[in-house]
Amino acid sequence: MRENISSIFARDITVNSSNMVQYPYLYTLLLLVGLLSSTTAFTQDSPSSSDKDDAIRALIDQYSLARQTKDTSLLKQILTTDVDQLVSTGEWRREFSASLAGMLRSSVRNTGNRTLTVEHIRYPQPEVGIVDCIYEILNEDGSVRKMWSTFIVIVEDDRWKITAIRNMLPAKRK
Repeated sequence: MRENISSIFARDITVNSSNMVQYPYLYTLLLLVGLLSSTTAFTQDSPSSSDKDDAIRALIDQYSLARQTKDTSLLKQILTTDVDQLVSTGEWRREFSASLAGMLRSSVRNTGNRTLTVEHIRYPQPEVGIVDCIYEILNEDGSVRKMWSTFIVIVEDDRWKITAIRNMLPAKRK
């Protein structure tokens, strides 16, 4: 004879192996309630993916602006102190001072207009993002240098910051 759920909760039930066989749906219900309550407890304070995406897109825009205007003050705000960069020439720039000096040198050497377009953001951890961008430099002669950039961003001091940059120049197809 099947009992309804309210009659099950109305009486004392002692958990043992015979109850588990007799009332398997009760344990399924309790498991689901437990899982749902723990899931919502951990996700209530975390921002949504779209909020994180918006903040990271704004960060990449700030980086692009700082590079274009050679704004070292803004770069200090948006880069971590241990930032590193691998540029398309194969040069490694490690730590903030080397990265900043290299960025400024590059901006003087390659004076064209830089555009970074975010293509994809992935979150391997809640406060870590991998950002793939199309990176184009419109040169003064009208030619366009087309590359890829990948940014590793982290939350530091309650804001997103860039901790690594990888610029790639696609190889020419044969």
